[in-house]
Amino acid sequence: MTNQSIAYFRLLNQGLLNSSFKSVHDLVSYMGCVQAQDYYGAKWAIGNRIKNITDAVVEKDFNEGKILRTHVLRPTWHFVSPEDIRWMLKLTAPKIRMLSKGLHRQLDINEAVLKRSKKIIAKALEGGKHLTREVLKASLTKSKINTDDIRLGLLLMEAEIDGIICSGKRVGKQFTYALLDERVPPTLLMERDEAVAELGKRYFISRGPATIHDFMWWSGLPLKDAKKSIEANKKVLHHEVIQGQAYWFGSDIPSKSKKIKSVMVLPSYDEYTVGYRDRSHVIAPTLMKQTGNGIFKPTLLIDGHVSGTWKRVESKNKIQIEITPLIAEHKIPKRLLKETTKAFANFNGKEHELIIV
Repeated sequence: MTNQSIAYFRLLNQGLLNSSFKSVHDLVSYMGCVQAQDYYGAKWAIGNRIKNITDAVVEKDFNEGKILRTHVLRPTWHFVSPEDIRWMLKLTAPKIRMLSKGLHRQLDINEAVLKRSKKIIAKALEGGKHLTREVLKASLTKSKINTDDIRLGLLLMEAEIDGIICSGKRVGKQFTYALLDERVPPTLLMERDEAVAELGKRYFISRGPATIHDFMWWSGLPLKDAKKSIEANKKVLHHEVIQGQAYWFGSDIPSKSKKIKSVMVLPSYDEYTVGYRDRSHVIAPTLMKQTGNGIFKPTLLIDGHVSGTWKRVESKNKIQIEITPLIAEHKIPKRLLKETTKAFANFNGKEHELIIV
């Protein structure tokens, strides 16, 4: 298996090539989670994987709770399906709490403060309310809970990983929180080993070929759990050893890769790059710094490989898309580039102008 075939199979499994997904919920459920701290970009990450969908549709589904946004896994913001949110939180919350302990000590956030803040937040949201951070901050401040510095974010994240709150519908451009039990009907929780197995299955089927270390990075789980997950899924996963390292993938992967002929504009934090610890299969070492390690900048993808960066400038009716290629310009398929930038503009319901720097 070469870098080119790894790129091909990842594009295919992630729904970036030949996608058959019709709904936002089904895609997010299949992926397990979709990283979403850049909310605008994360909506395009979904739009890039579902044909002819629009930003308005993703926004509507988010507001209706068909997908939710919360802190889970490593942790960072992720889109997750309502059916999955509780068992994923239960599985990954202990690691998140462990990572937060140092900050809690520095900021004098003790168990008593956490317990009180959760009660105050829950009380404020009772009755189907969807409240912004500022409104919840006012409730906490009124009850003499310190919300200075980054304390508010830490208190809200604790309520999230406890399964008390999750994302509510947006008010204009502002995010809100709602009570998870009022937003999502009761769901059965998995035993820990079952949850470990399920998370690994979702990961390797949707992102393979990938290594055990890639899964550990993405999930935040330790090596012993990653090994358990692979062992539990050996009936549905295959692997190939490349330079002494096993790469795992779904058993229904095609027997041979095809030559890729595609151009895509990916948002920052797209799962195609952020979903792997080792990104060298799709990003040349010489381009790591210029592309923000393939994570921190929106990237231009040519034939499955990161080949540049891009940015947008929006006006009321038009999006100007500025491409900065990091390869020879004659190697950029101009027709395909125009098609993908037009698709991005269509997703946003606007005309577009393409500029190549």
